[in-house]
Amino acid sequence: MIRAVVALEGPPGSGKSTVGRLVAKRLGLEYRSVGEEFRAEARRRGLDLDAFGRYAEEHPEVDRELDRAMEAYARPGFLLDGRVQGELCRRRGVPVVTVEVTADEQERARRVAGRDHQSPAEALRALRRREESERLRFDRYYGIDLDLVEADLVVDSSSRSPEQVADEIVAFLEPPPEGAGA
Repeated sequence: MIRAVVALEGPPGSGKSTVGRLVAKRLGLEYRSVGEEFRAEARRRGLDLDAFGRYAEEHPEVDRELDRAMEAYARPGFLLDGRVQGELCRRRGVPVVTVEVTADEQERARRVAGRDHQSPAEALRALRRREESERLRFDRYYGIDLDLVEADLVVDSSSRSPEQVADEIVAFLEPPPEGAGA
């Protein structure tokens, strides 16, 4: 068993949620996603992601409540999918292994366009607005500069399948078999 929280980080459209579910299933971890909770809350309020992001910029309780809810799962046996979950665990002294899934901006826009039924140009604009909103909020609310957050493993998913990315992450996270390397 992995003796730390696994925090999966990365920008929107990088594939972290798809990969996170695969990794969690393969390693027998429970999966929780801040992004899914954020989208669900936006729907409950009748807002799209862009509008809800702007709302969250003026209402810190949105992010703080979501992050507090995720804190309840910050223990071994869980994979937490969220932009700053690893850093928040570190600050609380919770053992954490952070993995960042990245992809180039055009690929991320292509993926989001397909998921959200938009043109790639619309998706790119939405990605940039969302990233700027997150940057602003996480810096303002937590003093976290997303450009300075370091991960234990960084995996570029731009030209790889979710299964290939998950394979690399699982290989990194799985403890070696007993007696290996001795």
